[in-house]
Amino acid sequence: MTTPPAKPALRAASLTKSYGELVALEPLDLSVPAGQRLALVGHNGSGKTTFIKMAAGLLEPTSGTVTVQGEQAGSLAARALLSYVPDEPVLYDDLSVLEHIEFTCRLHGCQDWEDRAARLLDELGLATWAENLPSRFSRGMRQKTSIVLGLVRPFSVLIVDEPFVGLDPPGQEAFVKLLEEAADGGASILVATHQLDYAATADRCVALRDGAVVFDGPPGEIELASLFG
Repeated sequence: MTTPPAKPALRAASLTKSYGELVALEPLDLSVPAGQRLALVGHNGSGKTTFIKMAAGLLEPTSGTVTVQGEQAGSLAARALLSYVPDEPVLYDDLSVLEHIEFTCRLHGCQDWEDRAARLLDELGLATWAENLPSRFSRGMRQKTSIVLGLVRPFSVLIVDEPFVGLDPPGQEAFVKLLEEAADGGASILVATHQLDYAATADRCVALRDGAVVFDGPPGEIELASLFG
């Protein structure tokens, strides 16, 4: 018996978003297999965040569909499969870092999460700050907290929007290592970034310009800097 092909980890089909006459995203067809590290690049306003928010189920498409392992984006099943780290950390003012982690893990039914949380906090230099309120942190430390929350829970797809903003060099290095580990474990990783160094190491680069795809392929096939203008 022939084994049916695996469903894409993330798939957009004729996906569009418009605001009246303003087209934020032209029809997008995109299929991301398991374990792929994809860099999503383009200038501000190119449509990156619009696509990401639709994939995360935070924004309704004008037309078309986006699915996570065949589940409609935004559904409970899709939210269980996809972890999203936004460009602006969304944190509670009255919860410590550890309380954020415990809340996230219990929300997703994680078992034996303490060791993984401890390792992530150590890798990202937050271990000594775990009992503190992130509302009092710098932008970079808040971003690290948000990254820990995105990585500590189970996921098949990880979407991260501009994660390197505010991160110090050791934090950037640690984060890239953690992304590689997640991909090696079979997760699909989509990172929207202006960081040329990271985009150059991805398996695949997709560039948007004014809501349309202008490049889709290995990053070594094009001068990456040209995709950000």
